Amino acid sequence: MGDGSLIRHWAGRGQLPHLGAMIGGGAWIDLESTADVLHTSTWPTFATGTQPGRHGVYYPYQPKPGHQMARHIQPDQYGEPTFWKVADAAGRRCVVFDIPETFPEASFGGRAIFDWGTWAWYGTPASQPAALLSDLKGRFGPYPLGYEAKRLGLAQPDDIEARLLRSIHYKSLTVRSLIAGDDWDLAVVGFCETHPAGHYLWPAGAERLGDASDDAFGPLSRIYAAIDHAIGELRAALPPDCLVLIASGDGVRPNRSGWHLLPGILTRLGYTCAPGTAAVGPPPSRSLLSRAQGLVPAAVKQRIAMALPWWLRDELGMRAQAGSIDWTRTRAFTLPTDLEGCIRINLKGREPAGIVEAGPAYARLCEEIRGCLEELVNPATSERAVHRVWVRDEVFPGPRQEHLPDLMVTWNDAAPLSAVTSARVGLIEGVNPDPRPGTHSRDGFLLAEGRSVKPALRGHGRLIDIAPTVMQMLGLELHGVDGRPIDLQEDTRRQKDESWTFCT
Repeated sequence: MGDGSLIRHWAGRGQLPHLGAMIGGGAWIDLESTADVLHTSTWPTFATGTQPGRHGVYYPYQPKPGHQMARHIQPDQYGEPTFWKVADAAGRRCVVFDIPETFPEASFGGRAIFDWGTWAWYGTPASQPAALLSDLKGRFGPYPLGYEAKRLGLAQPDDIEARLLRSIHYKSLTVRSLIAGDDWDLAVVGFCETHPAGHYLWPAGAERLGDASDDAFGPLSRIYAAIDHAIGELRAALPPDCLVLIASGDGVRPNRSGWHLLPGILTRLGYTCAPGTAAVGPPPSRSLLSRAQGLVPAAVKQRIAMALPWWLRDELGMRAQAGSIDWTRTRAFTLPTDLEGCIRINLKGREPAGIVEAGPAYARLCEEIRGCLEELVNPATSERAVHRVWVRDEVFPGPRQEHLPDLMVTWNDAAPLSAVTSARVGLIEGVNPDPRPGTHSRDGFLLAEGRSVKPALRGHGRLIDIAPTVMQMLGLELHGVDGRPIDLQEDTRRQKDESWTFCT
């Protein structure tokens, strides 16, 4: 989640000298990204060169045919190999370090570390070969951040900044140690520290640079400066003719999504039903236990939840949601998310308790829900609350689409969404429980520098194009993918057309 507009701004002011040199002497490619629909799908899309309907991965907890509720993703969730696995099989020597949402792959012969410094832990820290991670810990100690994604909010902003700065220095040292002394063909490294920085250090209330003082953006700018310094150290350690690619599948914007309102909307419309309630109408009176739980301040409940191990917290959350739904009458329900609204149809034959028939009945229900959601209005602005409702097979077709939500809601978050209203829904209100001031935007970029790159090149591309571009530079072809190699010798700013859209 490195933001291209921030990088260009600070590089232009001389605050990011190494990135500025790459921008001036290399290629800047604006990327269309799957983050426009499913923000966390960017990493597996980058890694495979395929759309989510092909690779099947978009979030740490997601649906899987044969299971009623979302489950923590496992290596078998992937329907496509990573480009470094394909390169390794073709005899190229590869190093991989902390690419989120990826896992060890059978017979990979290079050196790889997974979920060590990714900050959002999708799996268990691991390495190939198995002793590599132990060796790294023995030489450099543990990764300094000390928190996983949602528990980082327990720390104060100045502590978060200090931890991230130490983590960037640690990543720089360990990356250079991994590539030193060997003639590698490909190194794929995730400097993931800009991701939590964008979430936690974005100035509250700021829409963009200029909406807050330079001091307010100071913590975020210092993180980017540290990344810039690490990139400079890495460039100095590489051969002079080495091709360097820096990519991000998304950027940063204020956190004003309306995902937290979606469960109440589906309940009010009668698509999600609680045990012992009518399909449509007001909820019954709450039990004594429920009323007692309601007396606990939200901040206290959040602190208790954050203190639990991530796997226990998430498992308890899944169980609580499953127990709050009457599956015999529920036709659609929400899936875990922290930005979009993700909806699963309770489909017969796919969900064990499914009641919706496949085919026309499924299609009609998707269109019915889409129509209801697109009527919603933000009462604070009188503007539409929903930017778009995406139907899965329209935007991400492919053999793994059953691992994705059936409907994906992107929000008109130009203003905060604390309530929505429509004639059918009435008024639904709720405070966003996510305290992070920043979140993901749709804008990605690719920055390239090297002998095969035209200086000062500007162009357009797609996130799915990075994998085939890398493979082409290795003298290989990535077969059966959705992307195509980006021409790093030709300016494409005036060539953008409908063929660039990420939807196939």
